[in-house]
Amino acid sequence: AINLVAYAWGLANLRQGDHILVSEMEHHANIVPWQIVAQRTGAQVLPIPITEEGQIDQAAYQQLLSSGRVRMVALAHVSNVLGTINPIAELIGMAHAAEALVMVDGAQSAPHMPIDVRALDADFFAFSGHKLCAPTGIGVLYGKRALLEAMPPFLGGGSMIDRVSFTKTTYADLPQRFEAGTPNISGAIGLGAAIAYLRQIGLEAIHAHEQTLIQRTMAGLAEIEGVRMYGPSADQRAGLVAFTIQGVHAHDLAAGLDQAGIAVRAGHHCAMPLHEKFGIAASTRVSFYFYNTVEEADHFVRTVAAVKRFFAR
Repeated sequence: AINLVAYAWGLANLRQGDHILVSEMEHHANIVPWQIVAQRTGAQVLPIPITEEGQIDQAAYQQLLSSGRVRMVALAHVSNVLGTINPIAELIGMAHAAEALVMVDGAQSAPHMPIDVRALDADFFAFSGHKLCAPTGIGVLYGKRALLEAMPPFLGGGSMIDRVSFTKTTYADLPQRFEAGTPNISGAIGLGAAIAYLRQIGLEAIHAHEQTLIQRTMAGLAEIEGVRMYGPSADQRAGLVAFTIQGVHAHDLAAGLDQAGIAVRAGHHCAMPLHEKFGIAASTRVSFYFYNTVEEADHFVRTVAAVKRFFAR
């Protein structure tokens, strides 16, 4: 979905000397497409700094916007590493005041909290299906109608046309214009079912439950010597935390947790620039969802402490 915006909007609108702002906390999916488009158009990708607490540096952001050359801002609603819940409506408002558009990566927010894209005034908002318990290989792109209608097709083929001839081809209306080829029918059905399921549970309830788990987990990790957690306090983040332990490699920790039946992710989490920002090569990330329990959170903390003791011998 982000590639669609980068190519369809970016190639048609970006020019030599234009600026694309991308925050330091972005997933590679919201960095690399803009780099490719910048190489093709002559635009420049500039990083938006973040603070040591894992928040957007709003003073630096405003300074970048003041150049008058910013055309697009790429921002995560929630960081997939830090868990930071960005004040996205405020950041969008700052961009719009500078006459820039905003591409919001909502992959880490859409499954976990209520979102009103119109209230946020987002120009584009994208998220993936598999994080919503849907099948892989399908996602969602929201865009303001006027922007989408002005964008040329991203891919060509069946389903996205109105009429085809060797002299002229006309394209289908939205959204079919951007849906070339045979659609992922089973994926769409699965996505619809997953969304209905989550709405039945309630996104407000999911967010509140995750807050309980992450606050308990962070409090427990803080008691373990040598643990460093990255990102803001628990009340300013979603239900995940990435951390390191002095003297224990992230992958070794993950292997130890795996032996106890705990699934975490270790590595750079498709966020190399962010890890470079904090001077680390890898971290271990635990992520909670509605199906996790307080007992599991406590078991996780106890197991982290046990793994640390094992490697300290």
